[in-house]
Order: sequence, then structure tokens, then C-alpha cells
Amino acid sequence: MSFLDQPAARESRIPYINDHYLADEQTLVRELADAADPGAAARKNIDAMAVKLVTAVRKNTADDGGIEAFLKQYDLSSDEGVLLMCIAEALLRIPDSDTADRLIADKITSANWKGHIGASESLFVNASTWGLMLTGQILSLDDIATRNPGQVLRKLAGRVGEPLVRTAMRQAMKIMGHQFVMGRTIGEAMKRSLRNEKLPYRYSFDMLGESALTAADAKRYLDNYHAGIDSIGSGPGPEAADVFAAPGISVKLSALHPRYEFTHEDRVLAELVPAVLELAQHAKEVGIGLTIDSEEAKRLEMWLGIFDRVYRDKSLDGWDGFGLAVQTYLRRGRDTMRYVEELAGSVGRRIPVRLVKGAYWDSEIKWAQEQGLESYPVFTRKAHSDISYLACARQVLAAGEKLYGQFATHNAHTLASVLHFAGARRDYEFQRLHGMGEELYAEIVDPEKHDRPCRVYAPVGNHEDLLPYLVRRLLENGSNTSFVNKIVDETIAVGDIVADPVLLTRGHDCRPHPAIPRPLDIFQPERDNSHGFNLADRNVSRELLASLDAAASRAVTGKPIIGGKEMTGSPQPSVNPANTDEVVGLCHQAAEEHVDAALELAIHGQVAWDRTPADERSVVLNRAADLFESHHAELLALCVREGGRTIPDAISELREAVDFLRYYAAQARRHFGAPLTLPGPTGERNTYGLRGRGVFICISPWNFPLAIFTGQVAAALAAGNAVLAKPAAPTSLIGYRAIQLLLEAGVPADVLHFVPGDGRLIGGRAVADPRVAGVVFTGSTGVARVINQTLAQRDGPIGVLIAETGGQNAMFVDSSALPEQVVHDSIYSAFNSAGQRCSALRLLCVQEEIEPRTLDLLKGYMEELDIGDPAYLSTDVGPVIDAAACSSLTAHVERMEKEA
Repeated sequence: MSFLDQPAARESRIPYINDHYLADEQTLVRELADAADPGAAARKNIDAMAVKLVTAVRKNTADDGGIEAFLKQYDLSSDEGVLLMCIAEALLRIPDSDTADRLIADKITSANWKGHIGASESLFVNASTWGLMLTGQILSLDDIATRNPGQVLRKLAGRVGEPLVRTAMRQAMKIMGHQFVMGRTIGEAMKRSLRNEKLPYRYSFDMLGESALTAADAKRYLDNYHAGIDSIGSGPGPEAADVFAAPGISVKLSALHPRYEFTHEDRVLAELVPAVLELAQHAKEVGIGLTIDSEEAKRLEMWLGIFDRVYRDKSLDGWDGFGLAVQTYLRRGRDTMRYVEELAGSVGRRIPVRLVKGAYWDSEIKWAQEQGLESYPVFTRKAHSDISYLACARQVLAAGEKLYGQFATHNAHTLASVLHFAGARRDYEFQRLHGMGEELYAEIVDPEKHDRPCRVYAPVGNHEDLLPYLVRRLLENGSNTSFVNKIVDETIAVGDIVADPVLLTRGHDCRPHPAIPRPLDIFQPERDNSHGFNLADRNVSRELLASLDAAASRAVTGKPIIGGKEMTGSPQPSVNPANTDEVVGLCHQAAEEHVDAALELAIHGQVAWDRTPADERSVVLNRAADLFESHHAELLALCVREGGRTIPDAISELREAVDFLRYYAAQARRHFGAPLTLPGPTGERNTYGLRGRGVFICISPWNFPLAIFTGQVAAALAAGNAVLAKPAAPTSLIGYRAIQLLLEAGVPADVLHFVPGDGRLIGGRAVADPRVAGVVFTGSTGVARVINQTLAQRDGPIGVLIAETGGQNAMFVDSSALPEQVVHDSIYSAFNSAGQRCSALRLLCVQEEIEPRTLDLLKGYMEELDIGDPAYLSTDVGPVIDAAACSSLTAHVERMEKEA
């Protein structure tokens, strides 16, 4: 087993691309502010132009009945805005009328619609505050204002029936879809683009669709893209003199490959580059542009690699239509622009660059927090993203003939800045989303005003593909920080809307947003978050894999640890479940005398440990957490080699163990500090304090050999107890190393003891001893029952049993759920850790109307899973723990094939 023979262990093809992946935000933003700063004189001109644009927009939208007024009234700061999102996201997927009626009845009658009556000047909003859209009926504003809207909706549903309300609600969703989506097909969208076109807009069509989970879905999306290219190339409309004026199509790479992930880079490059090249050649043939959309930050380096290979192909010579979108909210935005400019210079063909701020901000923030990263891949303040955009815009313009700028923005200040930076140049364009920004860009495109070209980014698709896009757009543009929201809100001063982001940023000294803590600080002030690894950063993955390979080369010999001393017993080999010919190490088994000695020491040591102040016990546990993190390589290598865990799974295991240590350290401070004084009569003093119970036996499973093992021990130690820790036999070496680190952290040698060995020996000898205060056990229900009976049969104080046992976990899925999300989560739950965990999904119950699509996705996604050596990041499912487990699973499959 070698950790080094995989793509993530190789050097990056772009040496500098990850230098700012998680860069210090304040330092980076100071550099960006200098790069974006137009200077005092230019700032006045930019500000004046931005004010003029906003004023014109507000004048033109005073009587607007469209989506801007709706977003203003029902933004995501209101419960009603969130409620409408829930209905919009779920309703159109529900095939049966009864469920749809119940959803609507549950949702529309629970919100404070009354608070919005009269709050907007738009008839679109005030026509009964969705009464028009919900019921198809126009009710007078006076009538609504004097009554309770909730009662109106309930009475209306009772009078005209739930089906009418349901039909009207579906119609409302179609209205929303029509606002954001150009058409169901490319042909329909192109016809709509030519209808009543008052201004000479260009168009780029986006085929809506979520990421492909199966090979069949990827093939379908690829065919749709080719069909779309044909339709655009042969569609109605004037022929463009050059590719920049021609219509175009946007391509999402995750729709073209079911494993578009950095962990499968070799396969993705081999299979996706030819597919994208065919699309580019097709677009060149019909004379249109093709833009590769950007997606999540973790895909950036591989995304650039795919673009590079396709762009360099000689078959595309003479065509400047192959472009890409660059997200400037990424801290690597300028590094990406640097690479794209260098690529264009080396090949000698112009690259169109659609500059956007980004569409996955909330996901990137949550992902960094969940992964325990040092910082974020995106900026935490909108103003920081704004100045990054301006700095990148200046890079695009400064590149001259190498790049063709396509500046996608709805922000008047950003727009005014680009106009100023470009000066008299006209070899660039602006872009806006279909359904948004019409009034703003009327000021730009009008030949009698600024007379600059603008391209409309026009989504195309049916309602199944629309929903995720619709919700993303509303989330993006309905937030309180969105310029689209603010521009129509006349309670916000124009000067505040168009404030220079450079001055705003310098006003707070370029510091990150105070309400968004560093990922490692999200649990503060209680505790630090556990440290993770950004495996998408080649610099991080290379270093980690090298350290794992070095750790794996060292033999491990585990022994019982009694009173801080290692004892010799009967050595048992520990083998790698992925390769049973590989012996990971030896672990000596504890004998009866070891158990007896450990119990005697623990009984005496517990008294002093219990008297140790809780703060001091907390310090020891926190120190142990730090040691676990600093020794991550050997612990992870053992989890992979002895436990059969994949690398991401092993990282999760280590992080959970670290978090247990810090969590219980915090609980020790909270609950075991100074006694709590209780209220009582004068002259009487009552206090309440918690103390340790004595000696605990901790018996952990092999499926969480580090996390549960550590969690059991940490909880008992935090409470002032002494511990005899027994690991599962197949993963004893992991437990051995964990105990060594706990002792190194300062747990007294007579308080913590390591007793690997036969479960019947430990259970029969230690659990039955009346001096044992309790048992913490994770494992089978049968063994837990035996332990419970053993404790009950003892003479003396009643022993405590804390038992976590297995069961059958089921998931019930109705039609309101997004099938792709159901399948992704089901597969993760069922097959993470090879399904060897009590929380693994065992039974999936699906509503019959959505069963065919869900099962097709499920089977197709399962076919894409890689089963193999857990040392490789590309492995999704590693081995089961041993031959007995494999035989049990095989027998179960055979039985189910006969009985199911």
C-alpha cells in the first residue's frame, strides 16, 4: 500500500494557483484595494455616474409591477420570504393533489401576510399580497387591509376549494419561472429573445440542469448541449459579423461527468476533455461562442486543467469563441486571471472571460466550517468581493488583445467603474441575467446613452430543471446585501447604495466580517473546532499523503499499558483488511493479572483525579486534543491501514476524536467546577456539585476505533473517573496510540489503563467486579444485554451502563424531496465506512410516484462508486473489517435475494 501513487500526490500544473486558496483575508484585501483603487479624481467621476444610473433606474421602476418589487417586499429577512422559497422549491415536484393541498394549507395560513399589506407601492405585490397569485382573484386593497389575510386565505380555501388554490399556486410558480427562465427549449428562448426587443441585446443560453449523478444523465446533458448548439447556430436572427457579437451557450462541466471531482482527476481528464472538445468544435463550426461555467472552489484547479487542454487543441485555431467564467469572490480570483492571461499569451488566441462575483457563497462558507479549514476560499464581506471584481476587471482590460472582457454585474458602482476603466475602448461587453437588471442596462445599451453591448444570460429548461436554479437566483438576489434588492428600496439612500467598496473596505481596515468567525472558531468561546485538511489544495494533499506514507512505513507494536508501563503478553497480528497479507503490526493481549493490576491502581488513582480541579482536568484533555492533531499522520495511517477507512473517512474519525476531547473538556469546566449554591431558608446552606463515580470500563467498537474509543474515555476522565480502556480486537493498535497520547498529555498513569484482549476475559473479570462503578459500551445488543445482566447480578452498589447498540435505520422519502439530493445522501449514509456503522441507511422507503426516477438514479450512482484500496482518494468504499463480516454480508444478500 502506497499513498503516493495517485494524482493528489503530484505537483500542481499551475504552481501558484493555490497560493491564496485560504489566504489571510485582511492581508489579501489590502492588496486588492490598492489594485482596485481608481484614485481620488476618478472616484468622483465613477460615483457621479453610479448615482446617475441608480436615479434613472428608480425613476423608471416607480410604477413597476415586476420581480424587483417582489424581491424588495419578500426578501429573505422575512419569514414570508423564506416560506415562499419552501413552497416554490417543493410544490412543482409533488405529483399527487392531496399532498400538494396539504402543503399549501400548512404553509400559506401560517405566515404574517398582514404585515406586508400596503408596504409596497407595486400593484404586483399589493394585489392582495399574493392573493392574486395564490387564487387568481383580484381583491381590493381596502378589503384586505381591514381583514386578517390568514383568515382570508383559510376562508377562500374553504369556499373555492383547495384544488383551486393549488392550481393558482402552481400558476404562481410558473409566473416566477417565466420571469427567470427564457424558455423551455433553445428554440422557444430564441424566439422570445427576438420578440419586442427594444434594445440590441446579445444572448448566451444556459441549459439548466443539476450535476449528473449517472453516466446516463451525463450523456443526456451532452446530447442536449449539442442539440442546443445546433439550434442556436441555425436559429432565427441576424448573423453576427464576429463571434463576440454572436449568440453563445454556457456549459456546466458537472453536468457532463458523474465524477467531476478532484479525487477522480485522471478519469475526469481522460473522459471529459474529449467531450468538451467536441462541444467546442461544434460551436466553432456553427459560428457561436461557448463558455465554460465555473463552479465550487474545490473544482477550480481541475476546471482550469480541462479548459487548458481543450483550448490548446489545434482544431480550434482561428476561433476566439472558447471562453470561461471567473468567480472573483474567490481569494484565488486574481491568480486565476493571471493564469488565463498567460494561457492566451502562450497560444495566441483571444479568450472571452465572463467575470462574475460568484454563485456559491453560502455553500463555500458552510463547507469550510464543516471541514475545519484555516480560513475561507471566498471573502466574508460583499465589499471585499466587489473590490476583487474591480481588481480582476482591470486585469482583463490591461491584457488587451489576449482577453475579451464580459463583465457580468447588476451593481451600478461596479458598472460605472468598468466604464471608467475602459475609457473609449469598445472591445468588451457587459452581461446581465434574464429577468433582472433591465432598467439598469437600458441606460447602458441605449445607442443614445452609453451605447455599450450587453449580453443576456438566458437560462433554458423545464420546471424540473428550473427549481434549483430559481431558488438559487432568489436566494442570491433576495438577500439583504444584494444590489438588486437595494436598488429598488427607496428607504436606502442612493449614496449608500453606490458607496465605493474601496473606501468601505479601508474604513474597517480590510478586516473580515465580524459575524463570520474563522472556521476553527465557530464553537468559541466554548472550544476550538477540530482542524481539517483542504484536500482540494494540491499543496495540502501532497504534504498529507507524503506524511501518511512515511507513517505507514513504520511498524507498530502495541502492548497493555498498566500504571504507565507497557506489559508483555501474547502478541496478535493486526492485518490490513484491504490486503490481509499485510501485517500492520502486533498487539500484545492483556492477561488476567494485567486486568487485576489495572483495577487496583485505578481504584486508588481515581480519588486524587476526582479531587483535581475540573479546570486542570480540562487542560489535560485539551492538551491531548492538540497532541492528536500534531500526530495526525500516524493516527490517520492507522485508521486507513488497520481500520480500512478511506482517507476522508479517517480524517472525519480523527476530527471527531479531537472534538470529543475538547467538548468534554468544556463540559468538565461547566459542570464540575465550583458547587452550585441552591436557594433555601435563612441560615441553611445547600450546594449541588458533581463528582466522579469511580472506575469505568470503556469497551469500544472497531467501526469507530479512534472516535468512539476516545469519546468514551474522554467523557469518563472529564467527570473525574478512572478508566480501563478496552479496544476492539481488529483495531487495537489505534487504541494503543491514543492512550499513549492521553498519558503524554498528563492523564495520571494510575488513572488510565489500556487493556487489549479477549472481550470475555475483560467482561468476565472487570465488569463483574463490584468495585467497578460503570461500563461504557458500544456494540451489539446481545453483548450489551450480557453486560447489563452481569452488572445486575453483582453485590454492592448498582453499576451504571451506558450502551449504544445497533439497529435498522430507515429513510422515508416523499415527492417534495429533490431526487438528486435523496440519492446523494442515501449513498453517503449507506456506504460511508463500507456501511459498517450503526447510523448507516439500511432501508429506503420511496413514494411510489417518484420511485422509477429515484431508483434509476440510485442504481446509476452506485455504478459510479469506486471500491478499492482506502489509501487512494479516489476510493469511495473500502473493505469490510474481516472475513467474518464479509461472510455475514454475503449470507444476508443471499437470503434477501430469496425472500425479498
